[in-house]
Amino acid sequence: MAGPGEAEERGAFEAATGDGPAPGVEPRARAAEVRVAFEGLLQIRRMTFTGAGDPASVPAPWERQRPVRAVALALEAAGLAPSAVDGAGLRTATGFRVLAGERPASVRVEWLGPAGSGAAQQEERALTECAAVLERLGWEALLYRGPRRHRFLEVEPLR
Repeated sequence: MAGPGEAEERGAFEAATGDGPAPGVEPRARAAEVRVAFEGLLQIRRMTFTGAGDPASVPAPWERQRPVRAVALALEAAGLAPSAVDGAGLRTATGFRVLAGERPASVRVEWLGPAGSGAAQQEERALTECAAVLERLGWEALLYRGPRRHRFLEVEPLR
């Protein structure tokens, strides 16, 4: 996976996981990039799907191999904002954060923001919305409460 800024230098799209800087493009341009990337993901699903039913509702092998990127893209494509950090690692925006989970092919989704942003009060509602988006796309998303009552989603592809 490319580091922050590297993908933009190459001209490649990189899903925002909430652990990097805010995307450095105008919001409408970013929305267009996300839409094209997500349409590409859906096309991969259609081309690799071998079962019965709706291919859009089953993660493709590509997604299963890159779950952090796939989940981050799905959330951003649904209109949910990623969190962001500055060069010192301080949160600058409230939104989702996607990181690798404890088990292979699983991810953890958190709702974070700068100190005093109210992210903790938004957490349960926002994560419930994230879970609904992911479940429509074939991901199992379970809401947990961790240390200090911090909520998070544990997400993995449905079998």
